[in-house]
Amino acid sequence: MNDHNFTLCERIIPSAYVDQALQARRSRENQIKVLLEHRKWPEEGWDEATIEMLLQELSMMDSNNFPGNCGIGEREARFASSLVARRHFRLGHGIGRSGDITAIQPKAAGSSLIMKITNSMVLDLLKVTGIPSVAACFVVPMATGMSLVLCFLTLRLQRPGAKYILWPRIDQKSCFKSMITAGFEPVVIENILEGDELRTDMAALEAKVEELGAENILCVMSTTSCFAPRAPDRLVDIAKCCAKNDIPHVLNNAYGIQSSSITHQIQQAHKHGRLDVFVQSTDKNLLVPVGGTVIAGFKPKFIDEIGKTYPGRASGTPSLDVFITLLSLGVKGYKNLLKERKETYKYLSEELSKCAQLHGERLLSIPHNPISVGMSLTPPNGLENNKSVTQFGSMLFTRCISGTRVVPPGESKTVSGYTFTGFGSHMNRYPCAYLTAAASIGITKADVDLFVKRLDKVLVKWKEQFKGKVLGMAASPLQDDDKSDKIKKENGASGNENGATET
Repeated sequence: MNDHNFTLCERIIPSAYVDQALQARRSRENQIKVLLEHRKWPEEGWDEATIEMLLQELSMMDSNNFPGNCGIGEREARFASSLVARRHFRLGHGIGRSGDITAIQPKAAGSSLIMKITNSMVLDLLKVTGIPSVAACFVVPMATGMSLVLCFLTLRLQRPGAKYILWPRIDQKSCFKSMITAGFEPVVIENILEGDELRTDMAALEAKVEELGAENILCVMSTTSCFAPRAPDRLVDIAKCCAKNDIPHVLNNAYGIQSSSITHQIQQAHKHGRLDVFVQSTDKNLLVPVGGTVIAGFKPKFIDEIGKTYPGRASGTPSLDVFITLLSLGVKGYKNLLKERKETYKYLSEELSKCAQLHGERLLSIPHNPISVGMSLTPPNGLENNKSVTQFGSMLFTRCISGTRVVPPGESKTVSGYTFTGFGSHMNRYPCAYLTAAASIGITKADVDLFVKRLDKVLVKWKEQFKGKVLGMAASPLQDDDKSDKIKKENGASGNENGATET
């Protein structure tokens, strides 16, 4: 209500009560005023009532919600289901126009405001998390793989004769398929093993540039967020190589925003070399549903060109999710999540190491990966059987442990016509089978405790089953936790009911 309507309320109820309500309303309106005036990410998170009030106000600015609106076009943001309408706050026009995903829509002033303010707040997010030189970004309603395709297609306009993308190997299908989908030929740069850790082979990368010719290379696609035992690429070295040879540099930074060491490397890569664009998922970094990414870079003109490459309008849902989440958390709330994640990463490493030692395994030494950890897996009696390793992964999954990756050595997989040996381990044959776990944003110590407790019991069951098979005995089903505890006692395993999880 406006001030005049509040005055009219005084004719119905005592003015003291009306004035109190008016002051509360003005407090919320002042928060909105500051956001619209400065387009900055709030330091303190907002309460849900204020966010909902703002969304209702912005929704009323879209033409489909005008009283008496007569829509006769083919796209008028009509809703068949009231549940869908409420889910989206009656915002149905999406974002962008046919020629530019970041353009303003005449029929959707409210949706356009949400898109613009969201992009401004995400730019603040990138600066706050360690990339102060970032100059432009936008949220795009596609997951990481398709967003990388958009970047490659934009670069094609600048380098029409280029056909290759140099790609330090990272065994994740979507980033590999993005190069194929965009119509380019991936050139795989195998990693080098340093202890347990896989690092970028800069000598091989530079040799391939010399062999193919810089003018024939569209870009180098590096990766910072990756599954153990791979470490983030040597980002600064790659950036220097790209600057020296005038080759664009695209970074797959899928979940790297949440790591201060990764964001620092991005800033340093820009400072000391060349980094054209970096792409990251909204779901992995901002705790929203899958379906959006942030495309960012240090030259606004190039980022703007990527936005213009996107054909047509786009869903506004990922921008709306990010808008609500950033207002809910505020800068302080997000920083607290980052702090908790870093502490939990250390806790996960410690607890997983204890569990590994209890079962004759070890935590892999991967000092340059700040998010993902790995633990060796050794089938009993030297059994060389990849099937047993994959079964171990199934045993975890059936016990509601999601997100772990169990990787046997040397298995082949074909992706878009390319065959990789040892797919999943980022090299042809890693020295051992292993499992990975990640301390990503939102994880808690309680999650780690439950994971390690179940892992401990599954390790007992798994090793006992395959020990029996090697000895020619029938393996016991071992389906309940009581039998697991009994086996531990028979094997002389130490620890109480919670195994290695208590601190």
